Amino acid sequence: MTNVVKISVRNLVEYIYRSGSIESGFRGIRAMTEGTRIHQFIQKSYQEQDEKEVFVEAEIPYEDFVVLVDGRCDGLLKDGETVTIDEIKSTAHLLDDVEENTHPVHWAQAIFYGYIYAGDHHLSEVTIQLTYVQVKTLEQKKFRRVMTLEEMESFVYKVMEEYATFLKVKIKHKEERNKTSKCLEFPFETYREGQRKLAGAVYKTIDDKKTLFASASTGIGKTISTIFPAVKAIGEGKLEKMFYLTAKTITRTAAEEAFQLLIDHGLDMNVLTITAKDKICFQEETVCTSENCPFADGFYDRINGAVIDILEQEKLINRGIIERYARKHRVCPFEFQVELAYAVDAVICDYNYIFDPRVSLKRLMEDQKKKTAILVDEAHNLVDRAREMYSASINKSNFLQLKRDFKNSPLATKAKTINDYLLQVKKSEEYLRKDLEVELVELLETFIMEAEIELVRMEHDLLLETYFAAQTFVKIAKLYNEQFVTYVETHKSEVNMKLFCLDPSEQIYKMGKGFKARVFFSATLIPADYYKDLLGGQSTDYVISIPSPFARENTEVIIEPLSTRYRDREKTLEPMVHFMKEVVDKKEGNFLIFFPSYQYMRNAYEQFTDNYPSVSTIIQDVGMAEGEREDFLAEFTSDRAERLVGFAVLGGIFSEGVDLKGDRLQGVIVVGVGMPQIGLERNIIKDYFQSVGKNGFDYAYVYPGMNKVLQAGGRLIRSDSDTGVIALIDDRFLQKKYQALLPYEWQHYRVGGEFRVSPPFK
Repeated sequence: MTNVVKISVRNLVEYIYRSGSIESGFRGIRAMTEGTRIHQFIQKSYQEQDEKEVFVEAEIPYEDFVVLVDGRCDGLLKDGETVTIDEIKSTAHLLDDVEENTHPVHWAQAIFYGYIYAGDHHLSEVTIQLTYVQVKTLEQKKFRRVMTLEEMESFVYKVMEEYATFLKVKIKHKEERNKTSKCLEFPFETYREGQRKLAGAVYKTIDDKKTLFASASTGIGKTISTIFPAVKAIGEGKLEKMFYLTAKTITRTAAEEAFQLLIDHGLDMNVLTITAKDKICFQEETVCTSENCPFADGFYDRINGAVIDILEQEKLINRGIIERYARKHRVCPFEFQVELAYAVDAVICDYNYIFDPRVSLKRLMEDQKKKTAILVDEAHNLVDRAREMYSASINKSNFLQLKRDFKNSPLATKAKTINDYLLQVKKSEEYLRKDLEVELVELLETFIMEAEIELVRMEHDLLLETYFAAQTFVKIAKLYNEQFVTYVETHKSEVNMKLFCLDPSEQIYKMGKGFKARVFFSATLIPADYYKDLLGGQSTDYVISIPSPFARENTEVIIEPLSTRYRDREKTLEPMVHFMKEVVDKKEGNFLIFFPSYQYMRNAYEQFTDNYPSVSTIIQDVGMAEGEREDFLAEFTSDRAERLVGFAVLGGIFSEGVDLKGDRLQGVIVVGVGMPQIGLERNIIKDYFQSVGKNGFDYAYVYPGMNKVLQAGGRLIRSDSDTGVIALIDDRFLQKKYQALLPYEWQHYRVGGEFRVSPPFK
């Protein structure tokens, strides 16, 4: 059977001809944004008979496979019988630094276009032209080669010969992957109640090329129930790739364990976990230049061999394995992961690799996306994360300092104009603006051009930081619509301007649109309409809600109606702490108590330990490192000589994704309804949703708050043998609005009863 592989000309030649070192991060970023402008500038000079953006494609047979290549030729210049293929490249460098053979990959791309066009039009030869344009001066430098069809064909097949090494590894693996995934059985003897329903819904979503919003209670086994049907879809030829997206390290571990279980049952699949750059970097300082890092120096000369080696030897590629092979091949471990992300079958990574326009895997082409599913775990977290992704800000003080650091230079002039603009914004006292500051965006674009020129010449930390902030601001400005607002904060002489995304739904929808299927799932997509609305749901999307598979009687739910509102906390603190002790004494085993803020937690902790010094306690600290988090959780053992009561923060690292099964945890107490702290941004969100016909207060405060409560309570019952108590402390839990947000398994609560140490708060 002939294997067919599709790849763009650019990706193909970059794979073969890229060489050298990883360059400092700012280089190349501008090329993406400047490219269109430069191309249009050159193309305007073309003659009437010339053509631009000419699509070319060809089938190139090689041994037992066929490679489908395609691309867009920047320019097709015709002068009588002579045809010239024009490849336009923009650069921030001086053109004196660009020689004919500086960039072999550029020649390779243009020669491929020439070969395809000449073959299609029966031409014996064409002229290949590289046109370099300096982004600031628009000065041009051109190189030309006349090549016969035979010369181009020889070149193309030399490329194919080198590419075949990688292709043979991929094709051999794909055959084994499809065979093992097709015959793979569910890795447990039986499905839990609701588990088959979720797995079936995920498979149908992939098969129908749809989007699914699934609220599936804790304990169903969401991870295996989403991964397994996606693996089966690959075996049935309905899918080529999947991304399992998470927000937290601990849920990434759960996904790794699910894939490992399937691999242990016979699956042959390459699965990659991407670790954040600052965590996996081998150097003390993350400076990606050949001068500062031996793993960046010559990276592209060694990366192809590293990729083939790891794909041939490993299935589950986690951080430890990446580090081992990165040291073996002397390549940057982070960039190694990024390269692998395009080659493996499944990627476990953070949301931002798909949804953040600044970070996303850009080389994932549209035709690849059409064969790829995204599985979004703990999808309730994506709402606020997306707001961050699609927001951007700049500070006046940075530009003022740059004006001083680069005095008497063009950069100082550009920095001064932005500083002056923000000063006028401050004087206007118009701190909330619905319209985009178009003039400011234009000023930032010219600043970016000057910044690039300086950054080529020298290192300057503040300039690099401000350059990136300006780049982000300009990029987000291109997304700006009625779902954004601009707001300004001032403090003394400082002015901060922020493009703030109020409703991320449209951006999430756009970023996910190209994929074959999208599955958003969580134990707490409640209320469903709210999350479907903010996660970019459409009327034709699938929605499913699966209740807990565990007996309702496994959980004892108590509501203690004390006020936890800020104004009442001091007078209700003592009776609240006494209630906590009564609940803890009623049930043997370890407890976790969650609070809406660190300060409230510390106040209660002090009161608790003063009154009950004999009880063993542990408290969450601000900014705990990964090791400290693991140590905290390790204290919750089932064989402790004495119970442990842990104090933690709602919405923090211990209220989601933590799996304390069996006797490790016997009770959870939640203080308050999780309401986010009232502040400028939350109030702007509230006013926006109120203006578009929603309940603004619920969208900004109630729903996000109650999600934290449900997540914290979900730490308790993790298997069908777990039992325990959930105590909810707040009088609002008895209001209809909040009652409607409680899951079915919590609705058999009792109010205080024998535990009550004070009457219901009025």
